[in-house]
Amino acid sequence: MTVKNMAIIVSGSLVYDHIMNFPDSFKNHIMPEQIHILNVCFMVDKVEKSWGGTAGNIAYTIKMLGGDPLLVSAVGKDGGDYLKHFKKNEIGTEYIKMDEKQLTASAFITTDADDNQITAFFNGPLGLAQEVELAAVKKDVKLALISPTHKDTMIKHMLDCKERGFKTVFDPGQQITAFSDVELKKMISAAYFVVGNDYEIKLLQERTGWDASEILKNTKVLITTLGERGSVVSTSEGEIVEAGSCAPNSFDDPTGAGDSYRAGFFVGYEMGRDWKTCAQMGGVAASYAIETFGTQEFNFSKEEFCARYEKAFGEKISLSI
Repeated sequence: MTVKNMAIIVSGSLVYDHIMNFPDSFKNHIMPEQIHILNVCFMVDKVEKSWGGTAGNIAYTIKMLGGDPLLVSAVGKDGGDYLKHFKKNEIGTEYIKMDEKQLTASAFITTDADDNQITAFFNGPLGLAQEVELAAVKKDVKLALISPTHKDTMIKHMLDCKERGFKTVFDPGQQITAFSDVELKKMISAAYFVVGNDYEIKLLQERTGWDASEILKNTKVLITTLGERGSVVSTSEGEIVEAGSCAPNSFDDPTGAGDSYRAGFFVGYEMGRDWKTCAQMGGVAASYAIETFGTQEFNFSKEEFCARYEKAFGEKISLSI
């Protein structure tokens, strides 16, 4: 039996990414004392338009690892090319809504020489994904990732999945500020997993007034990613598991690395791997995203993935059960 037998719901955004590289540091062009009249122009030396969005990025990597992502999202009138991209990669599009009036959601991401990022984001038709009835999903599903998208969509899909008895992942990301404090507490309490980078987890703690131990009284597993320092998995049973990162062969663009980490981690989880192996699988998946401009431009075979995992962590792994 392989991981392909596992269907994983991935609810989140589908976005056209416009990724730009600024070869200097933002801090050299922003005067803190004049921030109230900010007027800056960053001359970029590279622009790439690519497939993006949390759901698309996660689903793409899950598929590459041999999984079966059930992608739940929405695109606009210019989204036909994105749907063709998914079909080319054998990712189902039956749970993706299309809006014939609006353009697809778009992100304009500028990364400076210090790997700081400034992003402008257009939501477009993402709210339409609320119309997808997850009760209609007929495949055998046990896990659902609720990743950043339109807030009301995240709430609805979280509640739908909980009602169906799926283990859910609350991944609020950049949408933390869109939720009220009470809504964040309800989402954490409805989830089995909560995941975010160290900044996001700190912000989540500030917004809810819950420290890590209090969060783990309301959910089962807290996953904190730490970039090149790896990640930490904490459980309600008192386990704290630290895992290292996997060094990429080149450092071209960090955009989408977190999404790839989630794909690797939760494919590992569905395979029944222990927490450290899941986190290390996430680290290997993230390394591929960092090596390319664009969040769905990399490719690897399962054999290549396993070889890189062994090289990074000194352990053999197989993408089968």
